[in-house]
Amino acid sequence: MDILGLVGSPRRGGNTDILVEAVLSSARGCGHVSHTIYLAEHEIGPCIDCRGCKLGRRECVVQDGMQPLYQRLDGADVLVFGTPVYWYGPTGTMKQFVDRLRPYYANGRLRGKRALVAAAAGEGPRDSDLVLEMFRRTAVTLELDLVGHVVGTGYERGDVLNDTPALRHAAALGMQL
Repeated sequence: MDILGLVGSPRRGGNTDILVEAVLSSARGCGHVSHTIYLAEHEIGPCIDCRGCKLGRRECVVQDGMQPLYQRLDGADVLVFGTPVYWYGPTGTMKQFVDRLRPYYANGRLRGKRALVAAAAGEGPRDSDLVLEMFRRTAVTLELDLVGHVVGTGYERGDVLNDTPALRHAAALGMQL
């Protein structure tokens, strides 16, 4: 199984990256293949509501760093959405990425794939209800099978390493994949 980690944090090695890696490492231990994409390293522009994705091949017509990511999404069996919680939502980078998933509403190529969410929040789970709901609704709309989520408590780089229950949960999610 090919598992794709999508990290929406601007910081490599930060709390979100640690949680996503805990999921992926556990999944690799079960024999799965995983890859991590750091969204901040790709030029992902906003959806411009041109509706080009509703025509022809039902693909995004905006030519930017999102184009190669569509190929990676198509080839993955599982998507792990990782984001820190910024003002009760995902990072701007993750939000633009999610907005650019619009072609999949029309073409259905994500239908039936599994997904999970790994989020890091300064106040932990009590700060994450809105971001988790956004991903839940996105999964319903794109017909993804949202198999779970993990929220770690962390603000400063590495804080989430002190959240043993979250790290254990992340590992358990990886094994369930």
